[in-house]
Amino acid sequence: MLGPAARSWIFWLVLIAFVAWDFMHSAPVNVRLEPPIIAAGSGTPSQAGHCAMLK
Repeated sequence: MLGPAARSWIFWLVLIAFVAWDFMHSAPVNVRLEPPIIAAGSGTPSQAGHCAMLK
């Protein structure tokens, strides 16, 4: 049976391998095309910050 140190090394190696695989196979994320966080889930993109909203 593997000891705690060996299981820890295996866990971290598998995690690093998975992250490396994910980066190689995923499309790059363009953060400038994402909606502002204030509009997340509302269905309509915001046009300005809270200070420019109608009162």
